[in-house]
Amino acid sequence: MTASTVYHRFAETADRRGDAPFLHVLEETAGVYGIPAGDISYTEMAARVDDWAATFKAQGYGAGHRVGLLLENRPVYLEIWLALNGLGVSIVPINPDLRVAELEYLIEHSEMVLAIALAPRVPELQQAVANAGLTVPIIAPEEEVPPAPEDAGTHVLTTQTECALLYTSGTTGRPKGCILSNEYFLHGGDWYAETPGYISLELDNERMLTPLPLFHMNALAVSVMAMITTGGCLILLDRFHPRSWWESVRLSKATVVHYLGVMPSMLMGAAPSPADTDHNVRFGFGAGVDKKLHAPFEERYGFPLIEAWACTETGSGGTISAHEEPRKIGTACFGRPTADVEVRLVDDAGNDVPFGTQGELLVRRAGPNPMYGFASGYLKNQDATDELWAGGWLHTGDVVVQDEDGSLHFVDRKKNVIRRSGENIAAVEVESILNRHPEIEICAVAAAPDEVRGDEVAAFVILSGGGWDQARAESIVTWALEQMAYYKVPGWIAAVDTLPLTATQKILRGELKTLLARTLDEGGFIDTRHMKKRTA
Repeated sequence: MTASTVYHRFAETADRRGDAPFLHVLEETAGVYGIPAGDISYTEMAARVDDWAATFKAQGYGAGHRVGLLLENRPVYLEIWLALNGLGVSIVPINPDLRVAELEYLIEHSEMVLAIALAPRVPELQQAVANAGLTVPIIAPEEEVPPAPEDAGTHVLTTQTECALLYTSGTTGRPKGCILSNEYFLHGGDWYAETPGYISLELDNERMLTPLPLFHMNALAVSVMAMITTGGCLILLDRFHPRSWWESVRLSKATVVHYLGVMPSMLMGAAPSPADTDHNVRFGFGAGVDKKLHAPFEERYGFPLIEAWACTETGSGGTISAHEEPRKIGTACFGRPTADVEVRLVDDAGNDVPFGTQGELLVRRAGPNPMYGFASGYLKNQDATDELWAGGWLHTGDVVVQDEDGSLHFVDRKKNVIRRSGENIAAVEVESILNRHPEIEICAVAAAPDEVRGDEVAAFVILSGGGWDQARAESIVTWALEQMAYYKVPGWIAAVDTLPLTATQKILRGELKTLLARTLDEGGFIDTRHMKKRTA
């Protein structure tokens, strides 16, 4: 397709699809959000988008501006995003689980000129703005849009115009802002629409259900763009509800579902039922299914789970998926690269490794532009961008094995990232916040294995005196829950006298893993997982 912006592509599809449904809001989701249930047609959505666009334009918003959005998976999120995109304004998706210390950094680093948030969260964002010494307006969607700080002027919008600034956890502390262009999103829709095999989409005929959040690239750049590009209907859930999942699948008449690895594991824990195959789903698309459960899931529920690999930095430009046979179910296989994607597997010295040998996965786009469809780089961090693309290849930090037929199998993460229920958590970021606690002299954080969530956050703390018991551990966690997203807070916590450190006081991550294993074996952790709950 020839659209230069996401808005243009949506407008083209809306003209063609008219009264066909673009979004469907289930009764359960409507009840959680307090919004109407039912269909929102392409025509109705286009009208809402254009109303928002007229409001923002009248207030001087345009290319060069960024607007933060904390709106969860509500339809208004897409209304505002599409409207701003048509004006050349980039959005900064905000994870609703972030708290003041994290929001302060996000607002300041992104240089957003406005944030639109759910009314109950406005005071918290205002506090973050005040802490940072800024004057960024924070409003709820129902409030009047204030004037832009300065008029954006006239700009020609292209596929390279920034569409979103999406923050992703790294390994060096602070989250990095991935610059995502219109090309990034448009190619996301094209990739899905044009990929054959098990995940081929039928024009004007798909109903895609996702519980994944719009502040991640999967839902925003893959699910949303796939339905806009193919004229399908998107069903956004507020989150994954295991007990009502299959009812949502059936009531929505979904033909495609998106998942993360923890979801199949939880669904397989339910008792088998004759209704397990009572649905319209042709395939599931996602990543991280437990290899022991992959085949049993497909046999029980009657549709294939198509494993894929990508990250925020690659977008669909570097996606690899097992959408054709042989899928090699049960081997953590995520497919073979197509002719459009080049891969290398290298050792720690950067040398290519032979088939069957573990190595770090490097990827790039084939052809003259190795970054086509990828993120444009990290905001205000050229050094990190250059390191990511060292030698002209994107270094993923993932360790994989490749068969002689090109099939890739995920082994482990080279990066020091904890992956809990699909969320990437930088250990250094958690440590930097915990170290602010008045009773903690220093701490170290690592990934503890978790049968349900993949990883759980485990913390070792050196305290400034006093005893150590359940109550003190819980007081630290209570404090932490006010400082960072609940999923980043330690679920296991242990007090220690010393930590494995280098001469320059850097944590020896390898020795920390040994300490973690020993502490788990000896029962030395206090379990605080029960305190980690998502709050409204």
